[in-house]
Amino acid sequence: MPALIHRAERAPSSEPPEWAGVGACALPVAAGSATGLLECHALVLTTTGPMHADVDFTAHLAGPGTLLWVRPGQAVHFETGSPPPRTATVVFRPGLFGPEELPGLFPDDPDGPGRTPLVLPDPEVFRAAFDHLAADAAGPPGRIAAALLRHQLAALLLRIHLLAGDGGDPANVERRTFERFRRRLEEGYPHSRRVEDYAAELGCSVRTLTRASLAVTGRTAKQVVDDRVALQARRLLAATDLSVAEVGRSLGFAEPTNFGRFFHRETGLSPGHFRGGSTEQSGGIPGQRLPAD
Repeated sequence: MPALIHRAERAPSSEPPEWAGVGACALPVAAGSATGLLECHALVLTTTGPMHADVDFTAHLAGPGTLLWVRPGQAVHFETGSPPPRTATVVFRPGLFGPEELPGLFPDDPDGPGRTPLVLPDPEVFRAAFDHLAADAAGPPGRIAAALLRHQLAALLLRIHLLAGDGGDPANVERRTFERFRRRLEEGYPHSRRVEDYAAELGCSVRTLTRASLAVTGRTAKQVVDDRVALQARRLLAATDLSVAEVGRSLGFAEPTNFGRFFHRETGLSPGHFRGGSTEQSGGIPGQRLPAD
């Protein structure tokens, strides 16, 4: 993911150390700052609360013993009361684990487990794991220490996967087709919004992609593509200083007017009105409309 111009104030030590790719901090983005885009994964554990978290324009209330997994590239905003809640965060860089390395789990999957807050049945177990990882990450760097941190993180991620229980049926043909489509879409959405292009790359028909998309999400393949482009547009408008024209160009719109029409159709707002709302309201950014067609 290319570097972006962030408006949010990053929390101290929010990036994992290069030698390990895994680290720990309190929050990945300072509470009360403007919406920011994460460049790494963040497992945020709230031990006292509550805490308000906006992730990709969806508001969540995290009480004590709640875990939230925030992915790279997501738009994030945290609000805390007084006194502020105690939180612990494990951060790790994307690409740390391969697609087949953890059974049934690909951590870099943007639609993976923990997308919504998990109320933990055993929060102390997770808190202890977070504390051990933080202590080891603060210790002397080295090959053995890096391997230890990686194993500790793998155990945490697998626990989350078991708790979330939302992996779907891996034997379902339509789900497998949709997963291939969605992963290809993550790479291709800045360049193409044509379902025909994705169908050709995956060696199937547009009808097959549409049937799979409807079965898994209730949305057509074209709507899934447009949803993804509109989400990225909202992220960039809310959390960077790129101009409206620059946001549109980064998503394949040569003309700002074409981008404006697309954005208004998807969200009900012009890009300028959306950006104005994101700077005036904390956590009050309107979400995307779900048209029937």
